[in-house]
Amino acid sequence: MANGAELEVEIVAADHFVWSGAATMVKGRTTDGEIGILPGHSPVLAVLAEGELAIEPVSGSRISVQVDGGFFSVDSNRVVIVADNAQVADSATSGTH
Repeated sequence: MANGAELEVEIVAADHFVWSGAATMVKGRTTDGEIGILPGHSPVLAVLAEGELAIEPVSGSRISVQVDGGFFSVDSNRVVIVADNAQVADSATSGTH
């Protein structure tokens, strides 16, 4: 944690907040194909395709979010996802949403 080897992730939909927190990996589908983000990734801005976002939080089990499209931005270990519509589909534990 002290070495900054984590991502700050924020997911918002057009009309509601979806999820935010620290993560070690974010994986999603863009219009150009699959993208995986790890700490230290170079800045990127991509158009999100419909499908699943997978988030590996620093603590807790993997989080799955279904999105209908939107934008995916990465800069300085901060991942911001603005989706047209998004819903957390975590079947494990229902925490805060």
